[in-house]
Formats: sequence, C-alpha cells, structure tokens
Amino acid sequence: MGLLSKKDGKLISDPLLDNNPITIQVLGICSALAITAQLKPSIVMAVSVIFVMGVGNVVISLMRNIIPSKIRIIAQLIVVATLVIIVDQVLKAFAYSLSKELSVFIGLIITNCIIMGRFEAFALANGPWRSFLDGIGNALGYGLILVVVGFFRELLGSGTLFGFKVMGDPVEKTGLFALGYENNGFMVLPPMALIVVGIIIWIQRSRNKALIED
Repeated sequence: MGLLSKKDGKLISDPLLDNNPITIQVLGICSALAITAQLKPSIVMAVSVIFVMGVGNVVISLMRNIIPSKIRIIAQLIVVATLVIIVDQVLKAFAYSLSKELSVFIGLIITNCIIMGRFEAFALANGPWRSFLDGIGNALGYGLILVVVGFFRELLGSGTLFGFKVMGDPVEKTGLFALGYENNGFMVLPPMALIVVGIIIWIQRSRNKALIED
C-alpha cells in the first residue's frame, strides 16, 4: 500500500482543480489581485502560504482536544500569526528587497480566509497527517492560481519573467518587439488580475460539466 490512500490523495488533488480555493470557493482573492503583477512575488507568497497552512493545520489538529471552543478562533489566530511572523523574519533576513515588495501582504496571510477556513473546517476535526495533507493541498491550489496569474501578467505586461527580458528589448526593438509587438500595460494593473482569474474560472468550468451544473 502506498504512502497515500485514494481518500488521502484527494486531499491533495481536489484543491488543485475541482475544489480550488480561489476559482471554486472564491477565497483569497485579495492577494491574487495585489501581488501577481510579477512572477517572483507570486511564487514567494505561494511558498509562504504552503508553509503556514501545512504547519498550522498540524498544530491546530494536535491542539484540537485541548482548545476550549469559546476561544478556538483566538487560538487559531495566535498559531497563524506566529507562523506568519516566522515567514516575515526569514524574508527580511534572506530576501529583504522582496520582503519590502510584498510589504503588508505577508502580514495579511494572518487573515487569509482559506487558512482560517481549513483550521475551522478540517484541522479541528481530523488527525495531524490528514490535516497536513489538507493544508498542503489547499495551499498548492491557492499557489497554483497565483503562479499562473503572475506568469501571464508579467509576461504580457512587462515582457519579462523573473525580471529577465524574454520578449526582447522594447527600447532597442529586438526579439518580438522588432516585429511590432508591444507590452500590454493593462496587465500590470490590479483589475487585470481579476480578469485573468475570471478567464481561468471560465476555462475550468467549461471543461467540467459538474461545475457548470453547480
């Protein structure tokens, strides 16, 4: 028998597509709009949320039988705030410029409704292993959308990926710019993130009849 049963495997696979927290549950939209103008911040935010959700779900699961119900939300906030502080301090120590670029959005992970929702709906009712899988799965689903949106916004809006010019030089008119290509400046504006997410939702629902019926 493999490490993951079919039921456990769905905790990872379902949030990636059929139950994606952004495109299906419509959660975590704020960061999808705010930090996806470039690919690097999108990836860093995705990795940060993976760490916070994976570890946070395990901690809440281990504490679920000793947390009084009246203060469970406070306890959850303390756990997620502690993990976010760790992420913030690591970024400031090893990637200070990126930390400044992400600014308050790292701190806002604390109020990310995906994280609090999984604490409340899953970690409080399941063991550490399944809670870990659920946290990683939902964080991967969230991160996948951020990376896809960040990829297209940076590529089409700035002609770069990770800051490298992949379309050519717009000043010297090399690469695609020599053929008359121009960057779409609207792609780096926040409303375009919502439009890109909307396109992803449309593609996802058009490929899955069950989602259309829902």
